[in-house]
Amino acid sequence: MKIKNLVFKFMRNKVYTLFFLVFTGTLFLVSCKKNEKESKLDQFSKVKYVNPFIGTAGHGHTYPGATVPFGMLQVSPDNGISKWDWCSGYHYSDSITIGFSHLHLSGTGIGDLADVRLMPINKNVDLTKEVKSRDDIPYKSTYSHFNETAKPGYYSVNLKDFNIKAELTSSLRTANHKYTFAKQDTQSVIIDLGFAINWDKTLISNIRVVDSNTVSGFRHSKGWANNQKVFFVAKFSKPITNYALVKDGLKDEESFVVGKKTYAQLFFDEKKGVDLQVKVGLSSVSIENAFKNLSTSGNGFNFDSVKNEAESNWNSNLSSIEVESLNEDLKTTFYTALYHTQIAPVTFSDVNGEFRKENDEIVKSTDFTTYSTLSLWDTFRAEQPLLAILQPERVTDIINSMLSYYETKNILPVWTLYGNETNTMTGYHSIPVIAEAYLKGIKGFDIEIAYDAMKTTMMQNERGLNHYKKYGYIPYNLLDESVTITLEYAYNDWCVAQIAKTLGKDNDYHYFLKRSKAYEYLFDTETGFMRGKDDTGTSWKKPFDPKYSAHRIHAEYTEGNAWQHSWFVLHDTDKLIKMHGGENKFTTKLDQLFTETSEITGDNVSVDISGLIGQYAHGNEPSHHIAYMYNYANQPWKTQFWVRQILKTQYNTTPEGLSGNEDCGQMSAWYVFSSLGLYPYSPASGEYQIGSPIFEKSTIHISEKTTFSIIAENVSDDNIYIQSATLNGKDFNRSVISHKELVRGGTLQFIMGNKPNKNWGIN
Repeated sequence: MKIKNLVFKFMRNKVYTLFFLVFTGTLFLVSCKKNEKESKLDQFSKVKYVNPFIGTAGHGHTYPGATVPFGMLQVSPDNGISKWDWCSGYHYSDSITIGFSHLHLSGTGIGDLADVRLMPINKNVDLTKEVKSRDDIPYKSTYSHFNETAKPGYYSVNLKDFNIKAELTSSLRTANHKYTFAKQDTQSVIIDLGFAINWDKTLISNIRVVDSNTVSGFRHSKGWANNQKVFFVAKFSKPITNYALVKDGLKDEESFVVGKKTYAQLFFDEKKGVDLQVKVGLSSVSIENAFKNLSTSGNGFNFDSVKNEAESNWNSNLSSIEVESLNEDLKTTFYTALYHTQIAPVTFSDVNGEFRKENDEIVKSTDFTTYSTLSLWDTFRAEQPLLAILQPERVTDIINSMLSYYETKNILPVWTLYGNETNTMTGYHSIPVIAEAYLKGIKGFDIEIAYDAMKTTMMQNERGLNHYKKYGYIPYNLLDESVTITLEYAYNDWCVAQIAKTLGKDNDYHYFLKRSKAYEYLFDTETGFMRGKDDTGTSWKKPFDPKYSAHRIHAEYTEGNAWQHSWFVLHDTDKLIKMHGGENKFTTKLDQLFTETSEITGDNVSVDISGLIGQYAHGNEPSHHIAYMYNYANQPWKTQFWVRQILKTQYNTTPEGLSGNEDCGQMSAWYVFSSLGLYPYSPASGEYQIGSPIFEKSTIHISEKTTFSIIAENVSDDNIYIQSATLNGKDFNRSVISHKELVRGGTLQFIMGNKPNKNWGIN
């Protein structure tokens, strides 16, 4: 019996042991597969490389809050400071917040928006006291960067003064908030439609408690956008148990208030859990449309679901370009830059297609999405060309948005903000955007209407075009910033000429091509600079100092000086080289630009002049093409050298990682292109200049079936020079590649080295 029991016990233990081995083995295999799956997901995740805090310090003017690609809302924290570095509402040097508003500008020098601000709080406050500055705000709170998180589509922060965790996320037309209070704490939310930062000022606002879970209202304001009308609806996950409404310093017992400055404090039942969620929909048209936009988010409160969808949306968009490098910082800089290029322009039309025009006309776009925040002086250079590769259908909608503006104003937009023309900056750079798109084969807009808009715009008399047509240039004694405006109109004219030629409008082609030579009037052969000339056509403005800057007042150059603006002849660089006296003299002058002292003279120096390497100012857009000019003068190795220097010194992974205004994606688009080894020097030319790639391999997904890969063998911090190249296996010995070659797909392969090959890329 004993033996039998021992045998049984042994057999039982053996079975258990076998079961244990099988069970643990299965767990191990499942775990391995799970880890392998997670590893693969992690491997393909681009979101993990994005740091939205890059550019929030210095003069980058970015914000860390939550948005989706080209989203209508940008829900982000406001520090409440009215200074230039706080244009986005937030600056990394700060540690106080006054709440979370729903409209923000990415990296501009413009202090508008920050509309419809919500702030969770755990106490009752007096909203009737006059607020002159942030110091007077009774619901502000301190915070620490140690308890602050920002990812694409998500932002969170712990409000130290109230012991509340605030989380934000967003979908295309809706923002979601989640507030976590301490147990048994008072649960309250402030709605602030009165306090404004920078240039924005409230004209009239309204708050209405619609029902136990819903508040609606509007805020009409004036700033850079003179007619800004924002309507909102906010739905709460808990019933409102009590509320207080205030207008212009007076408490109102009604459920509806209208005044210049209106506020609300809402209270909720703390016994129904520590979490409170809010969904907010906006519209430029009406409260009814804000409800419709909000309805797209569904009936429930699903913060985590919206957050995950936003992340997935971003990951999909960021995966349009794959880069390979052992340097994780390079990936962070790259994917954050790619992220910043997809924040603006922003969706402006509602879910039903309606949007408000500057003249208060409500119109409907039936077959395209209307976009606003068109920072065209900046974005025509590299941001729009990047979209032309990655998202051509969005470029179509942007152009149709500009043509919709033309229908009303009979002129193409300069810089639209919330449907308003701000006339910010010089030139009419809607024109190169349209020309580039059409010449690159992007369809979906009426080219005859577009051409009519281009021609009509350049033939009217606004913004100095009357002088330009009369003299062939703009005399400095008749209009400020005359040199910059003349050079930019010349490029605009060249773009019109290219479309005229394509459409067979020969007379127009020759007319605008002749006008595009306007830069010749302003080139001074003695100094080698573009200079202000008077209306007699014989006298230069004196005294002349190429380092002198005057911001906006009695200046010949926009946000810069002669050193930075004398190179803007994108359409006829070969002629500019000849005017300098040939390639050697031209490159000597270029060399001096980068090696000259960085002193900027004058009593009213433009703050936009930043990111200096010599007199080259990467922090502002007029310099962005200059390093690629050596290619035209048969010294491409110098382009390779200086592009690498700019990539290395003007971008990093800290909050100060941008050397100047992000400007709605342009600063980052320069990095995206240049790090790949390409740059759209003259966007409407359909060509990309070649610089110096920094990644071992980059793959651009042109379409689901087509990719273009750039391989850089032996690339490193030292190996910055191209030794040789092949395109699809064939010898490639030129410093330019066409858009047609790129979108056709294939592989451009470089061999890199640490010494220049002065025979490569020479015409």
